[in-house]
Amino acid sequence: MILPSLTDIRAAHSRIVPFVHHTPVLTSTQLNRIFGCTIYFKCENFQKVGAFKFRGATNAVLSLSPAERAKGVVTHSSGNHAAALALAAAMNGIKANIVMPSNAPDVKKNAVAGYGAEIKFCEPTLRAREETTRIIMEETGATLIHPYDNFNVVCGQGTAALELLDQINSLDIVVAPVGGGGLMSGTSTCVKGIDQDIKVIGAEPLNANDAWESLRSGTLIPSENPHTIADGLLTSLSDFTFTIIKNHVDEILTATEESIKECMMLIWERMKIIVEPSSATVLAIIKENPDFFRNKRVGVIISGGNVDLRNLPF
Repeated sequence: MILPSLTDIRAAHSRIVPFVHHTPVLTSTQLNRIFGCTIYFKCENFQKVGAFKFRGATNAVLSLSPAERAKGVVTHSSGNHAAALALAAAMNGIKANIVMPSNAPDVKKNAVAGYGAEIKFCEPTLRAREETTRIIMEETGATLIHPYDNFNVVCGQGTAALELLDQINSLDIVVAPVGGGGLMSGTSTCVKGIDQDIKVIGAEPLNANDAWESLRSGTLIPSENPHTIADGLLTSLSDFTFTIIKNHVDEILTATEESIKECMMLIWERMKIIVEPSSATVLAIIKENPDFFRNKRVGVIISGGNVDLRNLPF
């Protein structure tokens, strides 16, 4: 198994710079006071398609050979990766095939369609998604761009941390959410490649704590039917992302549903920015582990801001 390095992430950043937003790092004096540490928010909710996923999708698309570009790309996703791949492909004149479950929210279906992708609907099971994807690959020769189990995707996701460490000096801790592990893999590879002394912490819902369980046991333990408001973090790690996380992540900390909701509302109220529940986990673990973070300089990656404004949790 070939694992990404800091060199790979720097190369990915050079590749995607013309296409992605260089997102801001914001701070809040009020939140620093509440949580007893200095927090720097890397705001990927301001990224194209409203999430960090555009970085990985863009790097994967730009890494295709001319022959692969001609046959297009395919993925199965009902969330941010679907929109990210659809836009990245459209910006490069490449056909995108997106497999989505029939019960995906209309807002997400409309976003993917709006970027010009061809959507194929299937039953809302992983087996159906994978089988439909396989058929498209056989019929078209399209290249699978997996949401996180993909070398180039992970390298692209790591560019958010690369920018963060360039924007803010002397961080003690960097925190990122953990779902399938693409963002955490790229983040931890980047941070440890630059400075081994910076602690890298994963933030995970207690109700979907497969990464916490896996890191504690040393073996990959997938989630079984998790239920959490942080819908972007429902996916379990892959062998690839788990291997990277074992090598580079210092600790996974979990947060309750109540803390995630409270911290999501705090960010909306105090910082006046829209974040999704998955993003709020990075603040929620600080809330639940005050001694760990007290008086530290903490960089957190706000993974995205795609929420249904008609169905908020508060």
